[in-house]
Amino acid sequence: MKIFRNIAILVIVPVGVLMAFWSHTNRAAATSIDPFVGTYHGTAISETTDELKARDLDVTIRKKDDAFTVDWSTVIYKSDGREKKSALSIEFFNTDRPEIYGSAMRTGLFGKRVPNDPLKGQPFVWARIVGKTLTVHAMYILDDGGYEMQVYERTLDADGNLDLVFKRFRNGKSIREITGELTRVKY
Repeated sequence: MKIFRNIAILVIVPVGVLMAFWSHTNRAAATSIDPFVGTYHGTAISETTDELKARDLDVTIRKKDDAFTVDWSTVIYKSDGREKKSALSIEFFNTDRPEIYGSAMRTGLFGKRVPNDPLKGQPFVWARIVGKTLTVHAMYILDDGGYEMQVYERTLDADGNLDLVFKRFRNGKSIREITGELTRVKY
């Protein structure tokens, strides 16, 4: 029973804290997304246990009123010639906490955009801006009650391009890190 209580504390408490970020009522002004707005294209190389994988990366960041959207897509080129494609679009909104943005990834029962439910296997996503870095965090609760975190750090360089650092953790242990460079192709 003690093990289950500890698992519940490790999973439910952080989820509850994260869900608290999701308040639409008193939105505080946060650091501006304006310097990041644009379309970017670039590449990254991922190292796995026995092979290198090249990746094409595309990111578009758009601002709308007091919210912004980050769209990104990745094409992974496998050594056997296959391609794996993935794409994601997430809308972010201001929260009561400066520099922290909540996500609105699905439409709720009454037509309002709401965050995903991590207890249903969906990622809970939030973003923050600190200085020249826009960081997007995605937390997944795994079927066994553990968790996975994906962290996308996109930092503006002196030329207005993005340096990407992607990190993936499972139950606190680092399992992947990928770096890439994306050139701004449109403001």
